[in-house]
Amino acid sequence: MAAAGGAEGASDSPALWAEVRALLPRSEEGLTLALSGEVEDCVLPLLRRARALLYGAVGLPGAAAAAALERLSDVLRDYSWEKLNAGPWREVGKGWRQVYTYGCLFGALAEVAAGRPLARAVRLCDLGLLMGAAVLDNVLARLVRALQPHLLPAPPGPARAAAAPAEGQRPAHSARLRPPPAPRPEHGIPHLRCPSLEHFRDNYLVPQRPVVLEGVMDHWPCMKKWSVDYFCQVAGCRTVPVELGARYTDEEWSQQLMTVSDFISQYIMDENNVGYLAQHQLFDQIPELKEDISIPDYCCLGEGEEDDITINAWFGPGGTISPLHQDPQQNFLAQVFGRKYIRLYSPQDSENLYPHESQILHNTSQVDVEDPDLVKFPNFTKAAFQSCILMPGQILFIPVKYWHYVRSLELSFSVSFWWS
Repeated sequence: MAAAGGAEGASDSPALWAEVRALLPRSEEGLTLALSGEVEDCVLPLLRRARALLYGAVGLPGAAAAAALERLSDVLRDYSWEKLNAGPWREVGKGWRQVYTYGCLFGALAEVAAGRPLARAVRLCDLGLLMGAAVLDNVLARLVRALQPHLLPAPPGPARAAAAPAEGQRPAHSARLRPPPAPRPEHGIPHLRCPSLEHFRDNYLVPQRPVVLEGVMDHWPCMKKWSVDYFCQVAGCRTVPVELGARYTDEEWSQQLMTVSDFISQYIMDENNVGYLAQHQLFDQIPELKEDISIPDYCCLGEGEEDDITINAWFGPGGTISPLHQDPQQNFLAQVFGRKYIRLYSPQDSENLYPHESQILHNTSQVDVEDPDLVKFPNFTKAAFQSCILMPGQILFIPVKYWHYVRSLELSFSVSFWWS
């Protein structure tokens, strides 16, 4: 039952079905459908019917069973989606997120059973990973990893021209960007090469002083492997949230789900569009990328466990900006490729930075750092700052609550580690 599916991919359905079926419990009773929270009574019968269809056939489900499983998947996803979007995300019950995950799981399995191209099955897995909650030992992550090798790679295209610029090469976007202010010595952030844990703790962590660390990430595989081509190869078919617009405080700013390949072609290769992949789940969603980085040893000086560290990805063209803002945790910002201009302000200067009054943006300044309106924000000139141009292979320590403004000078990829 093989079929050619282009970049979407396809494969021999019985063989692939056996492979993905092995990821599930052997018996129907083993798939417990346990939910961490209450859901409406009508949901569990739907889940049980979908489970019965899944286990009703010894081998590959027939066309009628696959179609029925797909319909149930649609109902489960649509119904739980309404619950996920009924109010603030923090108030969404975990049970409803798990129902959404089961809906995505049954939908992806229905796609495999029907022998269709696998792009939709992979997208359903990604939606469940992004919006749902883990079930069955995070089965969606294991399922998408099994499906991905059966997807044919996207044909090579112009993305090769957008790889990280070679040393001394002028990046494609530099012509339309204003140069960053050169850091003056009194404003510069100190640099340190591979300090001991004790030295970093006593001189920077405890007194809460920013510092640029060098040599710490030289051995990370990402420093040699990562490029636009590599992302297309490893994650091109994966669906991720993308921020559209130069900065999140702009009125036209929005978010959209799209594949990594579409993001690269529309927002990396096209200089007329500005988009940014700012992802808090990318490394959990795509473990192949997580294997290419390491958590800095200095995070062990924190109070939390390693599992409490949040790892974020920041991938976008030159010109994208993170407005002046502060975060509630310590931050290591690691630069993999490209350069970024960064300016830091102490929390002691918060009043001079004019934070937004709204609850949503209370951690963000109203001031355009590089073009401030001093009539509207006169005290901004009283705030002292430090700045740097963060180069590939450098890690900036941003203490908790320190205000930071970031502008990409060219195509760049950064990884940040939030820890307490």
